[in-house]
Amino acid sequence: MYPLKFENLYFEKVWGSRDLESFRENLPSGKIGESWDVSCHPHGVSVVSNGKYKGMKLDKLIRQEGAKLLGTKIPTDKFPLLVKLLNTSDKLSVQVHPDDEYALKVEGEMGKTEVWYVVEANEGAKLILGTNGCTKKQFEMAIKEGNPEKYMNVVEVKKGDVYLIKSGLIHTMGEGLIIAEIQQNSDTTYRVYDYNRGRELHIEKALDVIDFNLVGKKSEGLKVEKEGYSKTYYCLNKHFSLELYDIEDNLIEDSDEERFYIFTCVEGEGEIKYTDGIEKISMGDSILIPASLGKYQIVGQLKLLKSYVPDIQKVENEILGIVK
Repeated sequence: MYPLKFENLYFEKVWGSRDLESFRENLPSGKIGESWDVSCHPHGVSVVSNGKYKGMKLDKLIRQEGAKLLGTKIPTDKFPLLVKLLNTSDKLSVQVHPDDEYALKVEGEMGKTEVWYVVEANEGAKLILGTNGCTKKQFEMAIKEGNPEKYMNVVEVKKGDVYLIKSGLIHTMGEGLIIAEIQQNSDTTYRVYDYNRGRELHIEKALDVIDFNLVGKKSEGLKVEKEGYSKTYYCLNKHFSLELYDIEDNLIEDSDEERFYIFTCVEGEGEIKYTDGIEKISMGDSILIPASLGKYQIVGQLKLLKSYVPDIQKVENEILGIVK
């Protein structure tokens, strides 16, 4: 197998923008809010755009190649991750995602925990992450009165910031942002408030799942300097691990026969060299590294997000080995 690229799946949104045109040449018309770049969800299935599998849908490729693609520890019946780019010219709805237990019971699919990497941010760009100490009753009353914003925790953000959005954390994005989002493979979102834009709200379900004790904090990460690159560990949980590679020259590593990796380029450009060839990667690209790929080298000057479903103990031991 080889590093897989996919066609971008674009979605127009009322809060969307055109800023992805700064590094993409294939944007359709309209206010594009989301680009699903690695997806195997009923609402959007990725199509391979390179190599011998070009034109094949990801779900079909998984059925055909199984563990060679996903790895021996990743079930082939449900692709676990969804990788997106989001671009805002206005506020998104204030929303919350359920956890797995609630979502499976009520919606018939997994819940959603996600992580955000700020790719670009206009000066003064903001996120809403959690509430500021109110009770469920106070927040419910504020929704009815049409002013829940007074209870929302507003955070100013800049390029390179990382935030883990746990299920149950109320959140939204403001205008002037491009964000890379890595999440559980779910499309379940409950809108709490939509700034009077007339779209459907899900207040009862949202109030069921909001955790008023959760606070959105910037992930500081653990940075490790290597020869030719640095690596920062940002988050680690049962759903995904997120690491940032800042490559000045090159790195060499091996794929993991137990799991696939996804690299998302958030700055610069370079090449992925492997036994049978070379794949270019540049700003905005996401590439899936099959579990069976073997040794590969990444050369260039670029920043890459690496996301995957981890063996938590293995990653913790890796980090402890560095600290010791």
